Amino acid sequence: MKRRGNDNRKTFQTLALISQIGLTMIASIGLTCALGIWLDRRLGTSWITIVMFVAGAAAGCQGVYSLIRKIDRDDEKDKENDSTGEDHRRVKKD
Repeated sequence: MKRRGNDNRKTFQTLALISQIGLTMIASIGLTCALGIWLDRRLGTSWITIVMFVAGAAAGCQGVYSLIRKIDRDDEKDKENDSTGEDHRRVKKD
């Protein structure tokens, strides 16, 4: 049973990561594009939106990279704990 619970935990973590990646990209690109459109209308230009889109995409990629690195570090710690047989979860003692 312990193995099945760990598999469910891993599945939910993966789904959360996929959701975070999508939201990170959408938010960074969407907000910078909205700012670019606003600036273009305000200043009477037509190129700021393109620059802001590229900046938002770069920021989104950096955010996704950070998320993936964090998950990778957490996985390495879990594997290290599994290989040494350590269990750092708190167990309620009677």
